[in-house]
Amino acid sequence: QVQLVEFGGGLVQPGGSLRLSCAASGFTLDGYTIGWFRQAPGKEREGVSCISRIDGSTDYADSVKGRFTISRDNAKNTVYLQMNSLKPEDTAVYYCAVQNSNYCLNYVPWEYEYWGQGTQVTVSS
Repeated sequence: QVQLVEFGGGLVQPGGSLRLSCAASGFTLDGYTIGWFRQAPGKEREGVSCISRIDGSTDYADSVKGRFTISRDNAKNTVYLQMNSLKPEDTAVYYCAVQNSNYCLNYVPWEYEYWGQGTQVTVSS
């Protein structure tokens, strides 16, 4: 059974850090480009970061550039999102998803094949 599971979310104070993990089962992540998305209440789902299949190149939304780092550990079949200097506006449900492409092409949700169930990140004092 193909499955993606995110974990590592939680409540953190502004300026704090969290590391999200996205673990796959039933398939290997190294065959895909991986994206992280987030969705805040009342807002559309937005792309946050992406790591390519072919060379591990990365992409970040302007709102998180310099604060978030995406990485992948193919041996553990897991992708990570290290989030530093968190702000209240980072509060959202965070999702990982896979795209059958060599490079980070876009953050169009329907072009991503499998999705996790999401993990809540709340940044508040």
